[in-house]
Amino acid sequence: MALTDIDRDLLKRCLAQEPGGWKDFVDRFIGLFVHVVNHAAHARSVRLAPEDVDDLCAEVFLTLIGNDFAVLRQFRGESSLATYLTVVSRRVIVREMAKRRMAEALGHVTAHQAAIDHAHAERIEVQRIENRDEVQRMLDGLADQEAQIVRQFHLEGRSYREISIGLGIPENSIGPTLTRARAKIRSREVQR
Repeated sequence: MALTDIDRDLLKRCLAQEPGGWKDFVDRFIGLFVHVVNHAAHARSVRLAPEDVDDLCAEVFLTLIGNDFAVLRQFRGESSLATYLTVVSRRVIVREMAKRRMAEALGHVTAHQAAIDHAHAERIEVQRIENRDEVQRMLDGLADQEAQIVRQFHLEGRSYREISIGLGIPENSIGPTLTRARAKIRSREVQR
């Protein structure tokens, strides 16, 4: 189906930013975008709340008005405006659904990792309390920065991140420093 005179006039009014042009455009095509959102969600077995539908439609409208209506200016009139907008909106909606699904998946991974980190921290905290004498022995003969790391981790109960920020050192260097300090105390005990 070709571009109708009504759609040609509406498109021209939007691109010229005539008063009421954009409102008429939104009124004419909002139903189409809601349909595309619901169809895309159904096809991908995604449940959407009404606010999700609104958000996805807003993303379509933002895409259409972005860069001075660049997407609308690219329309060549070789199909109906509704067909063109269906294709554009479907791409935007599918991309946004994929982003949200990825963010949700990463959220689950992050929450799971946080639970693991918390459990690990609790085990370390018990070790920190039980090994105070060993920590004091570890401090003897350590370089200043190593001693600060050991003291802050074992005696003050600070996390790697807190130590990293406090001392201005890379977070990934703290674990190896603690391991070396433990190895030094073990080698001293063997030598006795």
